[in-house]
Amino acid sequence: MTFAIQINHLTRKFNDLVAVNDISFEINEGEIFGLLGPNGAGKTTTLAMLSTMLKPTSGSATVNGMDIKNNEDGVRKSIGIVFQDQSLDEELTAWENMDFHGRLYRLQSDVRRQRIEELLELVELKDRKDDIVKTFSGGMRRRLEIARGLLHHPAVLFLDEPTLGLDPQTRNHLWQYIAKLSKEHGITIILTTHYMEEADRLCNRVAIIDHGKIIALDTPANLKDGIGGDVVNIRSPDPSAVVSVLEVPWISRIEKQYDGQVTISLQNAEQHVSTIVMLLNSNQIAIESISIHKPTLEDVFLSFTGKTIREEEADGKANMRMYQKMMRR
Repeated sequence: MTFAIQINHLTRKFNDLVAVNDISFEINEGEIFGLLGPNGAGKTTTLAMLSTMLKPTSGSATVNGMDIKNNEDGVRKSIGIVFQDQSLDEELTAWENMDFHGRLYRLQSDVRRQRIEELLELVELKDRKDDIVKTFSGGMRRRLEIARGLLHHPAVLFLDEPTLGLDPQTRNHLWQYIAKLSKEHGITIILTTHYMEEADRLCNRVAIIDHGKIIALDTPANLKDGIGGDVVNIRSPDPSAVVSVLEVPWISRIEKQYDGQVTISLQNAEQHVSTIVMLLNSNQIAIESISIHKPTLEDVFLSFTGKTIREEEADGKANMRMYQKMMRR
């Protein structure tokens, strides 16, 4: 197996804030790899280091076989980036945005024209090539940014929260493009997101990052299977009593959550619901609600951190604002 990216003990500090904390992993060629976590978890900082926009405090990494510290130009020539914040010139047309980017990479004029035509067709914007970008919808702009990032034939494409702020229909449309890029063109894609469904649907493997550390890394299926079966959520006025009564061998995991809800993992939950209700009733423990669902990556995150990603999202916003300011210095 050939690695597109190798990361060894990569760390980045901003004064006393450790944004990325001693992470190590490899990404295979042609893989769609997801960095999943809330705002402020370290996703964007990791991409900034891998794309040579930010120097690591310590550790090392290679992209397409080139060291991010000793061969910055080589790394930059082999990657494409779609930033979290839009970077298109709204006063230029789609074609002019692409052409300007191609000139920056010193693509010959005939190659540049051919690539622009091919990529605008790929993202279904060929008919809008002469339209000014400020007339485009959010989804159209994202597609144009992806096309622009592919103009110079990069081996690796970084997508930083590519569907942030888009409506569900447009987001689903972009997922189809991303999957097509990987499958038909063999491009290695590193995707940062805090949308669990996005990571589950697109990624061959997922690394869950929280507070700068990798807390889990595997395929979405393996991560969900590792929870131990189906997930049952029980809401009761006395969650501690629920936990005490249901500590039985056929329940693989039981935890009281932040909101008083009790989460249970077990195999074939439908067959055990009646037994759970009988046990709680016989111990005179009231049940407000009970639900069953198959494990999701949200459940995986909850299992590893004790919080939902939405809670971590709230906790991480202050840190994210802090180190965004530091990254601009």
